[in-house]
Amino acid sequence: MIVLGLETSCDETSAAIVRNGCAILSNTVASSLEFHKKYGGVIPEIASRMQLETITGITESALEKAGKKLKEVDLISVTNRPGLIGSLLVGISFAKALSLSLNKPLIGVNHVYSHFYANFLNGEKIRFPFIALVVSGGHTNLFFVRDFDKIDLLGQTQDDACGEAFDKVAKILGLGYPGGPVIERMAKLGDPKKIKFNCSGTKNELNFSFSGIKTAVLYYARDRRLSLKHKQDICASFQEAVIEALIRKAIAACKIKKTPRLVVGGGVVANQRLRKKFHQAAQGLDLKCYFPQTFLCMDNAAMIAGLGYQLFKKGYRSDLNLSLDLNGRRVC
Repeated sequence: MIVLGLETSCDETSAAIVRNGCAILSNTVASSLEFHKKYGGVIPEIASRMQLETITGITESALEKAGKKLKEVDLISVTNRPGLIGSLLVGISFAKALSLSLNKPLIGVNHVYSHFYANFLNGEKIRFPFIALVVSGGHTNLFFVRDFDKIDLLGQTQDDACGEAFDKVAKILGLGYPGGPVIERMAKLGDPKKIKFNCSGTKNELNFSFSGIKTAVLYYARDRRLSLKHKQDICASFQEAVIEALIRKAIAACKIKKTPRLVVGGGVVANQRLRKKFHQAAQGLDLKCYFPQTFLCMDNAAMIAGLGYQLFKKGYRSDLNLSLDLNGRRVC
């Protein structure tokens, strides 16, 4: 089955052609990141306008790279939750127009779930059940996954998402936007044990909180004249504390649910220090950690197409009444 995936939940515009939920024939992504940098964050109006202007061309490019024509597409899979309202509507409206004009089936997909599905695009066979950890700019969630349509939320952030915390700490230190890549680069030259930072505790041991550590960095930095080396130490210490919190709670979830499999996804997972620390923590625990290829960590349509295929096989369908779902709770 040939699936056209469409992803427009935030500042990326992406289209992909995926065969049978695992073989990526093309995965085209255009980002409006450069237009947001001077504002220090994503401006929804800019994102949706760029998506409106580029989605047709991006889709044509994905089809061309895959060597496919629209009439060869068997299913259209599109993100309909969660995300920016204007951005989601661009993708959903375009997908519905294609579905109607081509008389092809349509399915709406949860963007957060698709992040852990990115691991299935590696070609590895991952057995159910497993714990899934999604760590991105807007989401930090732990799930117990029994099947592609049987997903239970175990824990989530109570304030800032992990990626947001990276962005805000980078802003505090005057490092620019986005914060994740620049903090990772700075941290490589810093001492992760130099400063003691901690993530706030939560009532539910599987929930997350990152606003406290962000504030701790602010208080630490505001009364000091920071040298480059000092900033590197702050980045390394902050990053280490965040990674340790993610590891601790993910492993706790695996123990609670008695599963030896941990599937991780989301933009923050491109961080190489995070991957290394997770693999080190899993050693000796009889725990297998799965990570997607780096290019599949960021928002992309291949993961949308892949998950859409799996749900379609299970009998899920959407129709032309498909709209955005801000709560993101429905499977389809």
